[in-house]
Amino acid sequence: MRRVLRAGPKHLGLALLVTVSVVGGLNANRAFAFDFFGLFGDGIPEPSKGALPYEVSFETRGDDDLSSVIRQVSNLYSLRRDAPPDGVTLEARARGDYPAMIDALWSAGYYNAKVTILVAGRPLSLGQDLANGAARAAEAYRGRARVPVQVVADLGPLFRLRQIAVVNKATGRPFSEEEFPSRLLKLEPGDPARTPDMRAAIARITDWFRAQSYPLVRVLDPAPVVDHASQTVDIVFTVDTGRKAGIGAITMKRPQTFPQDVARSFIYLDYGEPYTPKKLNDMRKSVATIPAVGSVRVREGTALDSYGNLPVFVEVTDRSPNLVGFQVAHSTLDGPTGRVFYENRNLFGGAERLRLEGAAFFAPRIDGSRIRDPGDLKISDIGARFTVGFLKPAIGGSPFDFTLDGIVERNRVGSARFGGYTNRLAGGTVGFRYRWDETLFFTGGVKYEKGQTSDTISNVDYDLVGIPVGLKFDNTDSLLDPTTGFRVNANLATYPGFLGSSVGFTRGTADVSGYYALDEDKNYVLAGRVGVGSLLDGPSNLGEVPSNYRFYTGGGGSVRGYRYQTISPLSVYGTVVGGRSLFEANVEARIKVTDTIGIVPFFDVGAAYGGKVPDLTKGDPQMSAGVGLRYYTSIGPIRVDVAMPINKRRGDQPVVLYVSLGQAF
Repeated sequence: MRRVLRAGPKHLGLALLVTVSVVGGLNANRAFAFDFFGLFGDGIPEPSKGALPYEVSFETRGDDDLSSVIRQVSNLYSLRRDAPPDGVTLEARARGDYPAMIDALWSAGYYNAKVTILVAGRPLSLGQDLANGAARAAEAYRGRARVPVQVVADLGPLFRLRQIAVVNKATGRPFSEEEFPSRLLKLEPGDPARTPDMRAAIARITDWFRAQSYPLVRVLDPAPVVDHASQTVDIVFTVDTGRKAGIGAITMKRPQTFPQDVARSFIYLDYGEPYTPKKLNDMRKSVATIPAVGSVRVREGTALDSYGNLPVFVEVTDRSPNLVGFQVAHSTLDGPTGRVFYENRNLFGGAERLRLEGAAFFAPRIDGSRIRDPGDLKISDIGARFTVGFLKPAIGGSPFDFTLDGIVERNRVGSARFGGYTNRLAGGTVGFRYRWDETLFFTGGVKYEKGQTSDTISNVDYDLVGIPVGLKFDNTDSLLDPTTGFRVNANLATYPGFLGSSVGFTRGTADVSGYYALDEDKNYVLAGRVGVGSLLDGPSNLGEVPSNYRFYTGGGGSVRGYRYQTISPLSVYGTVVGGRSLFEANVEARIKVTDTIGIVPFFDVGAAYGGKVPDLTKGDPQMSAGVGLRYYTSIGPIRVDVAMPINKRRGDQPVVLYVSLGQAF
């Protein structure tokens, strides 16, 4: 097989076309000086009397992909726009490429590879001096043409691995399968003997033993034994595990604007407990959840202390205290929305967070009328919400946090086709959060809310005084793009009459989602979610329960393809009235096609029920299916979902589009 790759004008112009649109826009003058990086030429100087510009081409014999490998390490190629002054300099530049090219080919598994470089048609090879005529031949091109330089690589056979061993330096014997599973190497006899694969194996060995509490493990540089006669390579990885260690003293540097005890309360490690890199990473992420923290750097000690534990050093940087932002969005189903917010992340110098947020949004009409033109718009068609949230973390340096939340809202939920409800309310919750560790939280408090709701079966003026409690568990690996782990969010709130509630009831919800990666690179992930809810007790007449405390489903966060909260039991008028219980389920297959692009087929199902317990044998839950596109960024995936109702009702759209940041759940 032969492949010739030439660094000519046409080739370079195509390869760098996208780059020009960015760099040229930033600095047009500089872009023209470099001929737009090849868009209108290759940047190689024209022939002149004062220098010897040249053109270099690459030819491989045996593997098409190796042309780009040797080109990447070639000074001839990288310096081609810097013309040498004479033939001697050009020949010396060519000779300097030999070691790097040979090393690159050996790294690719071609240990018998040979490289020949021709300057002006004169071949160079190792061992020749500069008097072979190549320099003089190059001088003949001065002032009339570019000097032709050709690199030819004869690869020869691809060498393969024969014997592979992972040996304990202390004993001189190979590790047992229990001590080190050989499958983790991802190397088998017969595999190509490529250096990058061996380096990746070293990294996997190191990661394994560090996860087994050996923080100072070292893999000695392996010396592959190359057998040219059999075209094979034997490799031995010698591992110096060092001692098993625990977590040592944690030394913290900074923060500067709030007490260090606040940051330390988010560290759940005990002195002497077994060391693992995951524990340190979990600690870093936990401290980073403090709103006043900008970044967290964790550094491990280079030696164990006298008790056999590894010292840990944590550096916390402060975040700018003030944040102002806004958001504008539009949905073909729910209309336009806008919100503005202000956040202070260190209100009183103790990492307290105060967040004020105001939102305005389209409140869909639920009386059957429609907005035909802008003149039909009324002030009642605009919903509004104002919220305030306050968090005081680490009371007295403990894992208890104080929370205060308030809300004022006027809204309509539903649609002209399916009806819905209106609500006006104001209320607040005072509570505490207890952090068991970085994955498990408990909440509790006292809530008061006064409001009015109206739908086709009732008008309810209510006062609620209740005790909400909750549990949250999250051991996933990412907030916006989880690939492993579970999430549980369970809440129970009781509003008894003896506390002053005008209507007494207890409402419970639970949401569980799980994520499982099918491969080590996490390119194939199965994700599932189940949500349930119930009015555990309360009046026999559902109309006495405020509409916004009944159960509905539908929308981008539950059953995609249906209008927000339009799936529920219906009144005699055919309008949604809410239910006493809820069931939702979602399944997704998240498939990465490239590092930045993914596709996600999904299936959603959900319904609200009249009984206290969802009865999946009664009624027809609404179902939808669709496919999503994901664009993965450093912040999180940008989600574009197209959902289609399966058992579409009259008034449902045939296709609904959702765009957001982060996975659906």
